[in-house]
Amino acid sequence: MTDGPPLVAIVGRPNVGKSALFNRMTRSQRALVEDLPGTTRDRNYGDLEWRGRHVRLVDTGGLAEPDEDPFAPLVREGVETAIAESQLILFVVDASDGLTAADEEIATLLRRAPQPILLVANKADVSRARDRIPEFYGLGMGEPIEVSGYHGQGVGELLDEIVDRVDAERRPPPVERIRLAVVGRPNVGKSSLVNAILGEQRAVVSDVAGTTRDAIDTPFEFEGHAMMLVDTAGIRRRGRIERGVERHSVQRAERAIDRADVVLVVIDRAEVLAAQDAHIAGYANERHKGIIFVVNKWDLATPEEDRHHIGRLLDRHYAFAPWAPVLFTSALTGEGVRDVLEMVLHIAEVRTRRVQTSELNRVLQKAMQEHGPPTVGNRRLKLMYATQASASPPTFVLFVNDPALVHFSYRRFLENRLREAFDFGGTAIQLVFRRRSEDRHEASA
Repeated sequence: MTDGPPLVAIVGRPNVGKSALFNRMTRSQRALVEDLPGTTRDRNYGDLEWRGRHVRLVDTGGLAEPDEDPFAPLVREGVETAIAESQLILFVVDASDGLTAADEEIATLLRRAPQPILLVANKADVSRARDRIPEFYGLGMGEPIEVSGYHGQGVGELLDEIVDRVDAERRPPPVERIRLAVVGRPNVGKSSLVNAILGEQRAVVSDVAGTTRDAIDTPFEFEGHAMMLVDTAGIRRRGRIERGVERHSVQRAERAIDRADVVLVVIDRAEVLAAQDAHIAGYANERHKGIIFVVNKWDLATPEEDRHHIGRLLDRHYAFAPWAPVLFTSALTGEGVRDVLEMVLHIAEVRTRRVQTSELNRVLQKAMQEHGPPTVGNRRLKLMYATQASASPPTFVLFVNDPALVHFSYRRFLENRLREAFDFGGTAIQLVFRRRSEDRHEASA
C-alpha cells in the first residue's frame, strides 16, 4: 500500500463514530454503522477527493481491552499495520463522552508513531459535547477539530487539514478492474482465502463464526491484470439472520455479488452440500455472474475424500449452474489459490466475448432444426432473428413469434448450444426473448 495516493488512518476506541466519519469523507456507505461497540473489526479502505486532490482512507477496528472484545488482539494488530502504512493519523474521540481512560491509553500508543496526528472530536453536535471538549487538550495533541461524522458538521474543515498535511495526489484516471466477490456461509474460510490471495494479513481471521462484518474492497494486481477483491460477511439462512449488524452484513454481501464480475462461492470440504451454499450460488446465477465453486480447507481432507466424487456431487447439487468450475484450495497452505486467480482471469475474458451475428443465427437455427421446440396447443415457437445485445454478462436477444411459447427446458437447450458453440464456460449468460414486432434497436439498448 506504499504506492499511489497517501494513506490516512482513522484510529480510536470502539463506538466513537469512526465508521460514520469514514462514510462521510468517502461519500459512501461502505463501512457498517451501528450503535454497538466493535462493529468494525477489519481494515476498510476507501478513496476521498477534496479540492482536486486524491487521498486514500482506512477505517480501523476500535481499540479495546481483550476482556471487552475477544478479537481485540487481532484488531490491534490490524490497527498497528494501518498506522505503519499511513502518512497521517486521525485520532477520533467522542466529544459527547469527554476524555476517557481508553482515549489516554490510545494517545500513549500514538505518541510513538512518527506520523503527524490530527485530534478529531466527533459527535460535537451533541448538546453536552460543548462542555466536554476542553478535556481533550489534556492529551497534548493540539486543538481538537470538532466534527459530526453523522451530520457532516465540520467535515469540510477536517478535509482541508488533511490535504494540507499530506502530499495529496491529483486524482488519477479510474482503472478498470476485474471485480471478484468472495461469498459463502460463515466460518468457511473466506477471510483466510482473502489473505492467501493478497499475501498479507488484511482481514481478521478467527475460528469464531461471523468475524467479518464489513465488505472490504481491496485492489490488487495478478499477472499484470488489475483486480478488485471483496471479502464479505458470511450469509446465513434467512430465518437465522439477526437484526442489526448481521442483517446489514447480508445486504452488503448481496450487494457485493451485484457489483462483481466473478463470484467465488467458498464451500467447506466437510459440508459440501449445504442448502445455503446453493442459495448463495443461485443468487449469483440470477444476476448472471461468473461463478467458481471453491472447496476450501482441502489440507484437512482424508485419503477417502476424492475430488472427482465431490465434483460429481456438486454438479448434481448445483444443477442450475453446471458450467461453473469446481476448484480445491487450502487457504492455510496456499494450495490452489493461483489456480483460482487464473480461472478468474479466464472467466473475465469469457464474459467480454462477443459473437458475430451471422454465427449466432447459424448456431441457433441449426439447433432448432435438429431439435424443434415443443408444440403449445397448435402453435410452435419460431425464431426470426438473434443478436448479442451486450457483454458482461453475455446477453442475447432472440426475436420470436411469441415469447410465451418458450418453455423453460427449451430455453436451457438453446443456452447449452450457445455454450458449446462459443465456449461460455464459467459465466451465466442471458437469453431475452422478444416479439419480432418490437424495435430491434430498443431491444438491444
